[in-house]
Amino acid sequence: MVTSTNVACPPPLKTPQHSQPNLPTNKPATCPKDTLKLGVCANLLNDLVHLVVGTPPKTPCCSLIQGLVDLEAAVCLCTAIKANVLGINLNVPLSLSLLLNYCGNNVPKGFQCA
Repeated sequence: MVTSTNVACPPPLKTPQHSQPNLPTNKPATCPKDTLKLGVCANLLNDLVHLVVGTPPKTPCCSLIQGLVDLEAAVCLCTAIKANVLGINLNVPLSLSLLLNYCGNNVPKGFQCA
């Protein structure tokens, strides 16, 4: 007498996937824009500082930093202010804050234009 049973094959072993964990990088933020083009922000900043009657135009300055996260925008404007491509002597923290706020961005918490 012979008996038989139908035994299913075991499922194939899964090999572990070696994935890189999403570790924060300590790379400093950089400006993805051409800093020299930010010289157009000088007129906007001048209008904001002197409280021009009416609303100063947001273009072309704000359109240059549009779509950037706050940190990138801050780095771009900080670089432009420090390189003096705006062509005027400025109070850096105040100027940076004025421009960013007017263009709809914020100075990131703890950010210092160094």
